[in-house]
Amino acid sequence: MSSIPEKTVEVRMFPDGRMTAKSASAYVGLSEKTLAMMRCSGVGPAFVKRGKVFYFKADLDAWLNQGRATSTAQARTTI
Repeated sequence: MSSIPEKTVEVRMFPDGRMTAKSASAYVGLSEKTLAMMRCSGVGPAFVKRGKVFYFKADLDAWLNQGRATSTAQARTTI
């Protein structure tokens, strides 16, 4: 059984829990471009735009947790 090597990524967060799009993409495991496309279509995590786009860790965690499933059959019905 081969193991998948772990990859270390740097995630920087402001004291108030905000992250840049770059850090948010590393945190959720998606590319910055994918997050941008999700923002445009309204299907991604909540964000704020104050000149730059920021994501709050709590919003990212909530978005990641909303897609949880206990089986692949259940996952297919929630997509």
